[in-house]
Amino acid sequence: MSPQPAPTQPDLTSQPDEAGLPDVTSQRNELGLPDVGATGLPDLTEQRRTLTHLGLDLPPLPEGLVGDLLVVHPRLVPAAELAALLRLGEKRGFVVEDLSDLAEFGPAPGTTVPDSDLYAVHDPDRGDRFANRSPDEVDPELRAAGRELMTLTEGICWALLQPSIIERNHCFMTTGSRKPGRRAGTLDTRVPALWISNGTGRDGKECRGAPKVGWCWAGNRHTWLGIASVGDRSAPTLAP
Repeated sequence: MSPQPAPTQPDLTSQPDEAGLPDVTSQRNELGLPDVGATGLPDLTEQRRTLTHLGLDLPPLPEGLVGDLLVVHPRLVPAAELAALLRLGEKRGFVVEDLSDLAEFGPAPGTTVPDSDLYAVHDPDRGDRFANRSPDEVDPELRAAGRELMTLTEGICWALLQPSIIERNHCFMTTGSRKPGRRAGTLDTRVPALWISNGTGRDGKECRGAPKVGWCWAGNRHTWLGIASVGDRSAPTLAP
């Protein structure tokens, strides 16, 4: 892979509804996303139970928390540790060797993650429609339609709670996680992504069929990777 020029900063404008929250139906219609109805995820209490059964030491579910997908804040469990819990059959998840600086990736500019050890997202979407388009092309469209870019931790939590979303030829990039570039005001041109290893190169044959956290250039297109997003994020309701 050859280095790509640093991307320009996208338009960070959002379009909330009158209540201050995005209108999910309007978002999806504007982007041509299919109607999804229920996400297929259990309630947040059951999701927390699943995560604790995987070995995570989590605080109690915050009172008043609502949403479709429970997310563990990366300050509580780093993304690399979450990735190791991913499973496809007998295959264990892993982070590619050339993403050793994964801990330096944080919320992309314009992406705000709730300051809570556990929070929730609404309407996660794998972004299949955006396959064969680059993050540089798609991210501004998602934001203009009022969608939020999915972070890597959100994507991993989704895959832990609903493993079927990691599907060969239908995986996804998480453009809500980016690393600052070397020059002030720029971004590293890599974008984290979740997909299934073919066991080639440095992955090793033993990793064939395993879920992996890798990366792609922000300016490149991949026919088998969508660009994931969420409708909104929710923090716990604080007592007055």
